[in-house]
Amino acid sequence: MGADQAIQIDGGSEFQADFEHACVERGIRLFVLPPHSPKLNGHVERAQRTHKEEFYAYYDGALDLASLNNALRRWERVYNTIRPHHSLASRTPARYLQECFPSLAPTA
Repeated sequence: MGADQAIQIDGGSEFQADFEHACVERGIRLFVLPPHSPKLNGHVERAQRTHKEEFYAYYDGALDLASLNNALRRWERVYNTIRPHHSLASRTPARYLQECFPSLAPTA
């Protein structure tokens, strides 16, 4: 990312100062959404709901960061390459990219 790109954030306090400082150092503009406006970030809110309902509700592994990160990486693979998405006409995100935006699709 560079000066011609930006990140939209919800204004949460998680690592806010460190994150903002890192963005400034890299010349990345931040767009902070107004408080209590989940409708402005609908795609992210919907993805978080899915992860809560389909991953976190069933995760029973160790709670250390390394174990959780490994499990999340496996879940991301399922979410992006195996699990059909209603909003994508029952395609996976990977298949959707391959069919609709082949230049953006990751190569194997």
